[in-house]
Amino acid sequence: MERAADAGIAREQVLERWVKTYAGLILKTSFIYLADHDLAQDAMQDTFIKAWKYLAGTGEPLIQNEKAWLLRIAINTCKDYRKTRWFRHTDLRVSLDDLPPQYTAARREDRELVIEIGRLPDKYKQLVLLYYYSNLTLEAAAEVLGISKSTAGKRLKRAEEMLRRSLAGGEAQ
Repeated sequence: MERAADAGIAREQVLERWVKTYAGLILKTSFIYLADHDLAQDAMQDTFIKAWKYLAGTGEPLIQNEKAWLLRIAINTCKDYRKTRWFRHTDLRVSLDDLPPQYTAARREDRELVIEIGRLPDKYKQLVLLYYYSNLTLEAAAEVLGISKSTAGKRLKRAEEMLRRSLAGGEAQ
């Protein structure tokens, strides 16, 4: 019985460390993905609930790259949110005034970039978020997305081209 209590404390400590370390990153990723601050907060909470359930089921974390693993859960959670009937009928256009305070403190160009990243097709948006915003290596980002490193490289290059065009005033696609 004492061992089970120790395991529960250990899981709580792991979860607490994850929240302290990754909550901001997961919130930012979720916001860019969902274009809604309240939904992003819900997605962040759901991400940690799913991580907690995993810890409760396995007894101890067997995760090699916590950051990548948690971001994968966050992205999948955001995908699930976007599949809901309610979300399909929501206006996803975001203006600079809609951004939460932590993004409005940034330069206007940075805020515009965040909006344009949010408009990218998912397969490009996910890679940009993992590589640039989460600072994962291309190899780690590819692993999280379940694609090859060369595919990730091609998608990243295409995403950069799309962003360059859209920020220069052209079409994103």
